[in-house]
Order: sequence, then C-alpha cells, then structure tokens
Amino acid sequence: MEDSSPLRVVAIGGGTGLSALLQGLKQYGKPGEPAALAVDLTAIVTVTDDGGSSGRLRREFDVLPPGDIRNCMVALSEDSALLSRLFQYRFQSGRGLKGHSFGNLFLMALTQIMGDFTEAVKASSEVLKITGHIYPSTNTNVALEATLANGSTVVGETRISRSRQKIQSVRLSPRRARPLPAALSAIAQADVITLGPGSLFTSVIPNLLVEGISSAIRRSPAVKVYFVNLMWQPGETTDFRASDHIRAIHKHAGGKLLDYAAVNIRPIPLAVKKRYARELALPVENDIDAIFKMGLKVMAGKLAQLSHKVRHDPAVTAALVLKLAQEGRQRRNSQT
Repeated sequence: MEDSSPLRVVAIGGGTGLSALLQGLKQYGKPGEPAALAVDLTAIVTVTDDGGSSGRLRREFDVLPPGDIRNCMVALSEDSALLSRLFQYRFQSGRGLKGHSFGNLFLMALTQIMGDFTEAVKASSEVLKITGHIYPSTNTNVALEATLANGSTVVGETRISRSRQKIQSVRLSPRRARPLPAALSAIAQADVITLGPGSLFTSVIPNLLVEGISSAIRRSPAVKVYFVNLMWQPGETTDFRASDHIRAIHKHAGGKLLDYAAVNIRPIPLAVKKRYARELALPVENDIDAIFKMGLKVMAGKLAQLSHKVRHDPAVTAALVLKLAQEGRQRRNSQT
C-alpha cells in the first residue's frame, strides 16, 4: 500500500543558510497542501555560537545559545509579520540590553522558568505557531575547538570564524555531547536529510560531532544531500572546491555519509564576484568529476539568489529538497 503521509524532511545546520532553507520549505508544510507536496519538517540546529547576544547569554546564564534557533523559529512562524519582527527586534540602547534580541531574551527567560532549553524552544514554537519541529543538536553546553594548518588550537566559534588560517579539523568540548532522542527519531524516519547551506566548519559539521548523530544519519534510509556553499568563506574554506567540502564532512562524520551534492549553476555576475574578491572570497568550484569519484550523485540547479549578498534561493532550494524527498519516500517504500 502506497504511503500518502507527508514527506518527512530533516534539515541540519545553522546560521542564515538553514533559516533561508526553512523559509522556502515552510510553504509545503502548511495545511491544505496536496498530499504529494505536503511536508513534515524538522530542523536540527547547531548550538556552538558564542558571539553577540547569544554569547553574552551563554556566559551570563549558562544557557544554550538561542540565536540560530530563534532565526529558525522566525523562518517557520505562521505570522511572519508582527511576532516575527518582535522576536528579531534588537535593542539599540539600554544598559545590559543593547545588542540583545527580544527573541533571545524570551528564550532565555523561558529556559529559566521551565528548567530546560528544549522545552523552552517547544513553548516558543507554540507561541509563534511554527510549521514543523525545531531541536538543538544537543542539550549539552558545548564549545567548538579547531586545529589550524599551523598546528595551533582555536577555541570558540567566533574566533574560529575570524581565523585566516586553514582549518584542519574541529571538535566539541566536552567531547561527549548527547543528542535529543526526538532528533534521532526524526532522522530515522526521514525521507530526505539535508546538510547546509551554511558555514561548513561552524554551522554544518558541529551537528555531526554530537554523539550518535552521524551514525543515525548513516543508518537512515533517507536520501542525504549536502548543499554546497556558493562562495568561499575567507579563512574557513578559502580555496575549497565542492569536493573539499564533502571530504571534510565525511572526515568528521567518520566515513561516507552523503548520497547527493547540490551545486549551483547560476552564473554570478562579474560585478558581484569582484566585490566578493575584495574580501578574499571567490565562487566555489564545482569539480563534479571529483564528486562522482567519491560515490555521490550531483543535483545541479540555479540555486543562487543574487542581491547584495550571494545566498541560496529559498524557493528553488526547497523545490530541490522536495524532489529528493520524493525519491527518498520511494526508496523507503521499496525496502518495506
């Protein structure tokens, strides 16, 4: 009997890349969608941010960083107007308030009241009437550490992002950070699992370092796809080709993890490339032959949204995810 339930999508990452993807996928999670298009959406979000408002709250209250999760909640909220604007509102003045976003403070207060960050996220999600589910990749208050090409160690996501030395590897401190059972369950039941788009070493890979996440992804019958970054991230992925991103993911995941690489084939205008080049960033080279040799398939599309910044187009990216979810559902049905 054919499974007509909503397609199950698990999106893993952090930063603006993940929230943009969720914004595109939200339209498929709304009631009234045809069964062939409906999506049951789960986001698993990195919790290593230590900068800005999130970093201050981590240090002062010993809570998980709320920023990336706040952005995901806003992206998936039913009311993208007033409540979303409220959660994204950043105080411009006030002793102790300046620089904080209301949503971060709201999540921190709920965590203190409820005694658990995950429950605070769940309650906040109900307030915003979000489409889908959002889970931190771990409830452990972890820091990110990196070993650089020169052999030095850098501690903290912010310092790692600012480093101009090539990153050899990253790890969590403490090493043993346990995932949420609900996140593992979503991975096991997924039709498609997405990694990225987003910063490779500070938004995508940290999720894979949480104990049990990589092995759960590997065991899942879902189609696994990585959205290759559009541009270098200076220092973090300078000179990285598409295959280098995938190689880093497999290295930190302890072996092959991915089925697909999703790459952009929309040309980036010369003026935009020149502006990025001044910041030592160039478009990522799609070395497709090397990706094939790694045992992956390639999905190519006009994924870039070109404005002041080069970003993944939420609608185009979401449509590609939906196509892969349908393939994943067929794969799952053929195994049962």
